Amino acid sequence: MIDKILIANRGEVAVRIIRTARRMGIATVVVYSDADKDSLAVEMADESVRIGPAPASESYLLADRIVEAVRLTKAQAVHPGFGFLSENAGFARRLADEKIIFIGPNPDAIAAMGDKIESKRRAAEAGVSTVPGYVGEIEGVAHAAAIADDIGYPVMIKASAGGGGKGIRVAHSRADVEEGFPAVKAEARNAFGDDRVFIEKFITDPRHIEIQVMGDKKGNVVHLFERECSIQRRNQKVIEEAPSPLLDAATREAMGAQAVALSKAVGYDSAGTVEFVVSGADKSFYFLEMNTRLQVEHPVTEMITGLDLVELMIRVAAGEKLPMKQKDVRIDGWAVESRIYAEDPYRNFLPSIGRLKRYRPPQADVRLESGVREGDDISMFYDPMIAKLVTHGPSRLAAIDAQVAALDQFVIEGPATNIPFLSAVMEEADFRAGGFTTGYIKAHHPEGFKGVAPTPERLDLMIAAATFAEAASAARAAQISGTLAPPKPLRTIWAVTVGGAITPVAISVNPDGEVIAIGESAPARGFACDWRPGEHIMTGRWDEESFALRLKRTTAGWTLDLRGATETLLVTTPRAAALLRLIPEKPKADLSRRILSPMPGLVLSIEVAAGQAVKAGDSIAIVEAMKMQNIIRAERDGTVQAVFAATGASVAADEILVELS
Repeated sequence: MIDKILIANRGEVAVRIIRTARRMGIATVVVYSDADKDSLAVEMADESVRIGPAPASESYLLADRIVEAVRLTKAQAVHPGFGFLSENAGFARRLADEKIIFIGPNPDAIAAMGDKIESKRRAAEAGVSTVPGYVGEIEGVAHAAAIADDIGYPVMIKASAGGGGKGIRVAHSRADVEEGFPAVKAEARNAFGDDRVFIEKFITDPRHIEIQVMGDKKGNVVHLFERECSIQRRNQKVIEEAPSPLLDAATREAMGAQAVALSKAVGYDSAGTVEFVVSGADKSFYFLEMNTRLQVEHPVTEMITGLDLVELMIRVAAGEKLPMKQKDVRIDGWAVESRIYAEDPYRNFLPSIGRLKRYRPPQADVRLESGVREGDDISMFYDPMIAKLVTHGPSRLAAIDAQVAALDQFVIEGPATNIPFLSAVMEEADFRAGGFTTGYIKAHHPEGFKGVAPTPERLDLMIAAATFAEAASAARAAQISGTLAPPKPLRTIWAVTVGGAITPVAISVNPDGEVIAIGESAPARGFACDWRPGEHIMTGRWDEESFALRLKRTTAGWTLDLRGATETLLVTTPRAAALLRLIPEKPKADLSRRILSPMPGLVLSIEVAAGQAVKAGDSIAIVEAMKMQNIIRAERDGTVQAVFAATGASVAADEILVELS
C-alpha cells in the first residue's frame, strides 16, 4: 500500500482526500498557493509545500512545481482531485516517467476520452448510443430533408461555426427543414463567414444523467449506478441526486452496461463518469462525454452504495483488485447534494467574495464537504463553491426534506450565498415531483431568480418574526439605555407595513413565549424562538411548527428570507405607519449613466476612453472573478464622461467603472 500521497489540489476536495487517507493510515502532503497558505487543507495535512502565487496558472496548473514537491517530500503518489491537472494526459505521463503513481486512470484512457471527436468514435465502436446525426457535406434542401427523415424528428439544424445561440433551428417536420435549412445557411454565412451546416437529433426534455464507473488495473470494471445532474446554471451543476427519479430499472441497467462497455474499450482503470443526455419524454439516452476523474458530486453515489470512491481509487492505483463485482453493488435509499456557492442568486448568480464572518454548518445528521472555516476568505481566484451539503433518506422526498431542514440551519455571513435559491428549489412542486430538465432554472425563473412569493401562512410568520425582532430590539435598547429610571413598559401594539399594506399586530407574553395576533380579527397564535438582537438566523416555532429564517435590519426595515421568499417589512407604531403613507414617494434617481461592476473581481480590460461615443449594447469593460468573465455593456447611448477603473485593478460589487454624459 502507498505510504504517502501528495494532493495536487485545494479546498474541499483536498480535505476530502486527506480524511480518507488518514483513515487508511496514509500520510498526506498538500501543495498550496499564496491564497491558500492558511487553509483548512494545509492545517490538516501532514506536510505542505508552497507552489506559487494565487493565480492557478502560476501554481496549481504547473506540473513542474507539483513534481518538484513530490521529490521534496518523497511522496509515492499524486491524487489530482478534480479540475486543475486531473484530466491532463501529459501530466499523468510525466508522473509515470518519474516513477510516481498517478491516482487516476492511465494516460491513454485520459487522452482517448479527452478528445470529443475521438471519444464519440470510441463510444460508437463500443456499442454506446450516440446522438444520431450527419456531419458530412449536405448538398441542398432535398438532401437535408432526407437526412432529417432518416434521423427522425425533431432534429436540430446547426451552423458548424455557430455560437452565441446563432445559426440554430429546431425542425419538427420535413416542412420545417425545407424552410429552416436555407435560413440557417444564410445566417451562418452572414454571422460567421462559414455556411457549413450539420444536422443532429434534438433531444426532447433533456436530462443530464451520468453513470459512475470504477475500474482496476486487472481489467475489471463495475458501474455504481447513476446520478441526476439536471439542475444547472450557466451549464454548471447546482443540485445532484442519486439515483435519478427518471430512470426505471431497465434503463438504469442499459445505461450502466454501456458505460462499462466503453470503460473496458479504452482500458479504464480508476474512478470515472460516463455522461449521457436522456430524453425526459421517452428515456432514450445518448453519450455526451466521459470525465476521467473524481466528480464533484461523487458523495451522493457514496451515500447510496456505502463505498468510498477515494479509497477505491487509492487501492486500484496501488495495484489492488476491485473488492466487489457488479452483483455486489446495491442502491440503499436516496441522496441529494446541494452545492453552496459564494454567489448572489438575486443578481443572476454572480460571484461574491469576502470573509466568512460567520460560518455555522447545520447540526443535523448530514454530510458536509467543505474546505473553509469561519474567518476564511473566499477568493476571487478559484471556484466559488463554499461547501457541498449532502442528505440521505429512505426515499427521495425524505432526503429532500432533510436537505430543506439542513439549509435552514446553515448560517453563513459575509459573501452572499445561493442558499435561498437552493431552499426555494427544494420546495418547488416540479422538482419534488422529479419533473425537470436541464432548462429547469430558466423555465421556472425566466427573468432570473427574484425569490418566490410567500404563501399567506408564511407571510403571517414573517410578520410575526419581524414584529418579535423589533420588540426584542426595543427591549434590549431599554435595558442598556444608560438612565437610572426604570425602562418604560414595552409596546404590545405594532403595525407592519409590507408591500404598501399595513397590518396591525398585537403581542402578549405568556409563560410559553409570545402570543401574537395578526390582523384586526385574527385569533392569537403561539410564537417562540431563542433569537437575540444582532443575529441573522431566527429559529423557533409558529403554532407548533418549526421554522428557520434569515433576517437583517436595514434602513427600510427588516429584510426576511424564508426559503427563497424575501420581503422587507417595516415595523412601527400604528400612528407612524399611517403618517408614512402620507409621505410622497421620492422619484428614483437615473442611474443608467453610471456603469457599475455587477460583481467583485479583477478588471481584465476597459474597452472605452473618456470622450468616446458609445451605443447601447457596446462593450465597456470585462471583469473576471472565480473562473467567470463578465462583459459589462452600456445600457444606453452616450459619451464617456469619465473612466474610474483601470485594467488590472480589483473592484467591488457596484463600484463605478465608467460614467456617461
